[in-house]
Amino acid sequence: MSSEADAPRLEGIAAYVGTLLGADRYAATEHGVAVPGHRPVRRLGLALDGDAGAAAWAHAAAVDALWLHRPWRLPAGALPDGVGVCFTHLPFDDRLTTGLNPRLATALGATELEPFGEKEGRTIGMLARTDARSADHLRGAAAAVFGGLDAWIDGADPDAPVRRLAVVGAMTDALVRQAAARGATLYVTGQLRAPALDAVRATGIAVAAVGHGRAERWGTRALAGLLRERWAALAVVLQPPALD
Repeated sequence: MSSEADAPRLEGIAAYVGTLLGADRYAATEHGVAVPGHRPVRRLGLALDGDAGAAAWAHAAAVDALWLHRPWRLPAGALPDGVGVCFTHLPFDDRLTTGLNPRLATALGATELEPFGEKEGRTIGMLARTDARSADHLRGAAAAVFGGLDAWIDGADPDAPVRRLAVVGAMTDALVRQAAARGATLYVTGQLRAPALDAVRATGIAVAAVGHGRAERWGTRALAGLLRERWAALAVVLQPPALD
């Protein structure tokens, strides 16, 4: 059995996640402790949205603390006494979903990462190399990693092997053209955006839109693994996802 000394405190969990995701580069409103906790954390719940559903699940799961991606709609007093809440918003989006995400690159079989794309001074994506594989193979790989795709657009030459891909947390005309200009022939993102489709047609780049929810759930699973690696005595449980 784990002792109280083995169990982290909420502030330590928030600080560790912040360090992993480079949260010090973001405003304090994007990460930290939302509700102070007053107990050692032996059982940590992870949920994307702080709402009444997450609060009810936290009760049923008997967690000591809760990590949230979006904490702002959590009803006041909805959690048991002493159960605290920490959160990570934009750092999670940028580093554990379709952004500059080495763990995702490994899952997709990609290496030699380069930061790519900016939004309000934040890096929101990466370029990466992969052994020459067909676009169809990578389509299947992405679907396996994320549990499905929202949309797929074939490139101008569907039979040409993909050697360089872009993974980006946004899809704009400029970003698509920049990715293609830097040699990417596959653009992986969360949501397909209509204003960027002219650039897709003009460049001939293939597109995998994995779905915003799927990308976030992948990131939550990755975060759970990182926390379990850090604290052997910490039980990490994830709120079951709603169906897409």
